[in-house]
Formats: sequence, structure tokens, C-alpha cells
Amino acid sequence: MLARAAPPPFRMLPLEPDLEVRSRRPKTASRKPPLLFVHGGYCDAWCWEPHFLPWFAARGHAAHALSLRGHGQSGGAEMLWATGLDDYVADVERVAARLAQPPVLVGHSMGAAVVERLMSTRPVRGAVLMAPLPPAGLMPIAARLAAERPDYLFHMARFDPVRLSADVLAVLEPFYFSPRADRALLREAARHLNGESPRALLDLSLRLHWALPERTPPPVLVLGADGDRICRPDDVHAAARHHGVSATVFPGLAHMLMLEPGWEAVAEAIAGFVAQS
Repeated sequence: MLARAAPPPFRMLPLEPDLEVRSRRPKTASRKPPLLFVHGGYCDAWCWEPHFLPWFAARGHAAHALSLRGHGQSGGAEMLWATGLDDYVADVERVAARLAQPPVLVGHSMGAAVVERLMSTRPVRGAVLMAPLPPAGLMPIAARLAAERPDYLFHMARFDPVRLSADVLAVLEPFYFSPRADRALLREAARHLNGESPRALLDLSLRLHWALPERTPPPVLVLGADGDRICRPDDVHAAARHHGVSATVFPGLAHMLMLEPGWEAVAEAIAGFVAQS
């Protein structure tokens, strides 16, 4: 795969000093690399808390998850409308720089695009892309959803986390979770829904995430779910080909792989990748 030079960073906003970071650390000293988890759009760092953070900490990895600016308990909500993909990249870079060792970055959906954008311009120890957007960006996904499920796209275009009704949640749920998802987790996940930056969504439509590293690329693992109705297996395989690797697609799981029954298989795949990186 030929490298494509990344467009220069286009940050409009100053660095955000107040970033929520959820961390779990091993009980004993470990030389294993830390992991930094980056959530996708419309949610926050909580999505890694129920399973992934404690699971990796129990296996010797310091596991950290940040809420991007304007999400969760992080600052920047008042400027979320103007926040671009490169502002999110700056958040990840800022948190990574505080860690004792360079982390392996694990990004989900929009978070995977943030990781891709970062590794196109900065050296990265390793990258895991979960349910990534395809290199063609967000527009083909939006066009497909508009044709197949206009009700979903209608609700997302008008998404307001403080005015969520049961009817809206019922429309959105199948796009993110399988029917086997734990109901208590779904109720908690609904509490962590967040608005999203229209400018970041535009950046994803303009494919700011698609550039490849100009120098030696880091190890990359690409993972998807066969029940994902947003980033479908074809999208995941396209992202993997873009990075010159093969994708692993898990049966029976949906978009929020880290919260799905069967999440352990995803965690095991990441652990195996990190051990070899």
C-alpha cells in the first residue's frame, strides 16, 4: 500500500486541560505496555469500564480510557460544535504523553479514526482499530443508512441526549447492540450518551482519517462484528486492506463490541496482538 501524506493538522481550539481519564492498574508491577482506549462518537470513556479496563489490568496492563473533549466529564462541552478530528487527536496525544510508557492505542469507530489520524503524523507503538470507518469515510455509510433506515438517520441528525425517549432508544438500540445485550448495561449506556461535534462528523466525511504513515507504519490490528449495522464487515475489511493487514470479524456481535456478550474474544485478540507487538 502506497503511503499518502497526511494533510496538516487543522486544530481550531486550544488544548483542553480538563480530560476525564478512567484507569485500572495491575496489582503488582508489570513491564507490559499500557493501553489507551479511545471511545467512538456519541459516548464517553465509560464504555470501556465494565469489561475491558479491569480485564486488561488483571493481565498486567495499565489500562486507561479518556473521554474526548466535550464528552463525559471532560471539559470543552461549550465548544463541542467547533471541535474537529484534530482536536480529538490532541486530546489523545496529551493523555498518552502523561503515561510512563508509550501506550498501544485502541480506538472504536470514530475513536479508530482519531487513532488513524494520529498515527499518520506521529510515531505510535501499536494501534487497534475496532469497528473502524472505511477509508471512503462517513458519507457512504450515511447514504446507505438514509436509504435503508431513514428513521435511524433522522434521530441521529436531531440527537439530543437530554431529550431521549423510549421510542428513540428503541430505534437506535439495534444499530449498536445485539438482541443478547445485557439490559442493565444498556440502561447504563443510555446514561452516557453524548452529543457529537458536527465539525468532527464533517472531517470524517472529508476522510481526514485515511492518510497512511509516511515512515514505517506501526503494527495494526483491525477488528469488526458481523452484526454491526453501522460499520459493516465490508467496511472493516476495507479499512484492514488500507493498512495492509487482514481483519478479524467476530460472529454474533454488534457495533459496541466491548459491551456485547462475547466481548472476551475481542479482548483476547487484542491481548494476543499486544503481546506480539
